[in-house]
Amino acid sequence: MASLESLGGGGLVFGPPGINGDEEEEEDQSVVLLSVLAQQGQVGLCFYDSKDSSLHYMMDTPDNYELHLLARVIQEVSPHVIITSAKQELCMTRFLQQLGSNPDYNPEVVTYPYVDFGLELGKQRLLSAHLPFLPASLSEREKMSYLSSCMSFDSTLMLRAVGALLKCLDRRRVGVELEDSSVGVPILQFHAYTLKSVVCIDRDTYSVLQIFKSELHPSVYKLHSGEKEGLSLYGILNRCRCKFGSKLLRQWFMRPTQDLAVLHRRQEVIRFFTSPRNSDALSTLQASLRNITNIPTLLRRMSLSHTKVTDWQSLYKTVYNAVCIRDTVRHLPQSIQLFRDISEGFSDDLHHVASLISRVVDFETSIAEKRFSIKPNVDPAIDEKKRKMMGLSDFLTDVARRELEHLDARIPSCCVIYIPLIGFLLSVPRLPSMVEKEDFYIEGLDFMFLSEDRLHYRSQRTKELDDLLGDLHCDIRDMETAVMTQLQNTILERSISLYKVLDLTAELDCLMAMSRASQEYSYTSPKMASHRTITVTQGRHPLLELCSPMFVANAFQSSELQGRVKMITGPNSSGKSIYLKQVGLIVFMALIGSDVPAKEAEIGLVDGIFTRMQSRESVSVGLSTFMIDLNQMAQALNSSTGNSLVLIDEFGKGTNSVDGLSLLAASVSHWLRKAPGDVPHVLLATNFHSLLQLGLLPSSGLLSLLTLETAVDGDELVFLYQLKEGICQSSYAANIATLAGLPTSIVQRGVEVSDLYRTGRPIKRIDKASSDEQANRCRSVVERFLSLDLEDKDLDLQHFMKEELLPSAGELLNLS
Repeated sequence: MASLESLGGGGLVFGPPGINGDEEEEEDQSVVLLSVLAQQGQVGLCFYDSKDSSLHYMMDTPDNYELHLLARVIQEVSPHVIITSAKQELCMTRFLQQLGSNPDYNPEVVTYPYVDFGLELGKQRLLSAHLPFLPASLSEREKMSYLSSCMSFDSTLMLRAVGALLKCLDRRRVGVELEDSSVGVPILQFHAYTLKSVVCIDRDTYSVLQIFKSELHPSVYKLHSGEKEGLSLYGILNRCRCKFGSKLLRQWFMRPTQDLAVLHRRQEVIRFFTSPRNSDALSTLQASLRNITNIPTLLRRMSLSHTKVTDWQSLYKTVYNAVCIRDTVRHLPQSIQLFRDISEGFSDDLHHVASLISRVVDFETSIAEKRFSIKPNVDPAIDEKKRKMMGLSDFLTDVARRELEHLDARIPSCCVIYIPLIGFLLSVPRLPSMVEKEDFYIEGLDFMFLSEDRLHYRSQRTKELDDLLGDLHCDIRDMETAVMTQLQNTILERSISLYKVLDLTAELDCLMAMSRASQEYSYTSPKMASHRTITVTQGRHPLLELCSPMFVANAFQSSELQGRVKMITGPNSSGKSIYLKQVGLIVFMALIGSDVPAKEAEIGLVDGIFTRMQSRESVSVGLSTFMIDLNQMAQALNSSTGNSLVLIDEFGKGTNSVDGLSLLAASVSHWLRKAPGDVPHVLLATNFHSLLQLGLLPSSGLLSLLTLETAVDGDELVFLYQLKEGICQSSYAANIATLAGLPTSIVQRGVEVSDLYRTGRPIKRIDKASSDEQANRCRSVVERFLSLDLEDKDLDLQHFMKEELLPSAGELLNLS
């Protein structure tokens, strides 16, 4: 039963009465309100917990048509109230209907108009929210800067959901029911929410690690159709043979997991297919996967009776190839869980559906006539009518010959034709004398219409044919449509089996795709464990090794108590950033179940990957580049745990060196002073050598100092790209500048200024006259002054000082 919202109207409430200001609640009872918006395969949500007045948000995340991700969130959070838009996609409507049919859990569902989920409206409500921890004197711009560091403003669906949530909180006055109306619902803290076992990775991390990279299509004919995948981790691993396999693989990339059971399930399949002796099975299965089509679309068209001939072909190919996949998999080791699921899950319903379609649908005739047509011996009544239709041509020729005998002798010929929905007609040529409609009259015939200089009539004989044979064509179509409907219903009754085919074949497609990539690029299967250690032997960057003729592998070791914070120094272009990204990508690949580019790898629990590596502009947020860098660093400091991986590259460069150095030192010290169990795996690349020279970091066994090896051959700097323990004493900026092609004179002057600055000596400008020239000018001024006869009464000393002495002195000052 629906009822208007108690305050102000505008929203509809479905379900039992919820928590509002009219009901008295115990002070210690926690109320959770969840706001969600699902659009175009993405879900954005947030929820408010009155127990600690906290707002939790989840970044926009891909979800499937059944909204499995949203179901998991609701299962974990158990909200009392669910807020969503009145204008919603069909998947959300079905989800809420299924939720309402659950007798064990029946939350209140509130729908607000779509305008309440506006993006700008959400931002304004967030700015107007009651945030007691912020000074009241903050301007709107300052508050926006702070909020952008608390939550990602790139997640538009989440921000829109926040706006609706804040509206509901204000209307119901959750937690402040007995307070004065001027007191707002407080928000004391913001928390990023991730599902249990799902690894937290933000948009910046995906971008800087080049996990995805969209590029405009190079073809001018496809520019309007969107983008294509560029050189990215997803691009090199996506060897899927069907679209829904690629879609599932993208979901795995967007939701890496800590669930060891899920990871082991994926690894055992990849391990099986990477073995050379199983290459034939891999090729056979991938050939069958090419013919698996989009089952949900086919079933949806069937439910609406919009099925085309091509849909029946696609469904038959899909079911037939699914049976082939099942038969192939049944000969593979059933100790592998996925193979066992396919062998058992691909039931005999598939064979039944394939057999039905094969026996009923006449594909050749259907394609020729562009409509559904059935084979002979399916329905005797339809076969009889088709036989009549086939013999109709000779029969009508005989009828026309008899009709011609009774027509006017001026009419040279006639024929009897059959037109669906109209029936049998007598067709005669138009005579020259037949000009007006009155001339069309022929005795014993009823004129019907004129078409292409032929007149069409209904005679007594054609009326008898209508009564005798009926509308054969329409009857056949109607009867075949009834058979098609019956076949559709039979297939829809077995839709569960077909959906299971989609899920399992998509998973199989993804794992075989990653197996192909593992074989081609010589990856190895990582050992996944529940400890907090990460060990990588001879690790490689999965993208750079494809672009470089030679790649130097490097190890990574981070134990539970030693070396969790690694500070890497080295010259520019020595490979520091590449090493950071390499470690991040190897850990990420292990968390989606893939093999990794290394000789050996053991990956412990990782619950999030945070980065401060790439400065990006954000016009929509209106923040400076350095402010965005600070936001990224704040996210790493506030959200990382003892199981997180944090990658920091050259933090502090966006402001003056002293302030940047201070912020970096304070951030690293913050981690080093924590208990070892709370310190994440931190990799820091920096050129702030004074961080160590000035002793700005506390002494700790958690800190490990590394550098990338180089060699100097004369004036030339040679990069060895080999990681070793130690500190780089110089950035070799002059050598790098020479390699970059800067003019030699500029490089030499830079070295000179650098030496003078480090030793505290004055730096002389080189665009002024030399000291010798300056001395000569000084001597000239003195000589001219001494040559003056001061006893001369006609001497105008003031004129001499103004016109000659002072201009010369001014030139000397400019030279100094």
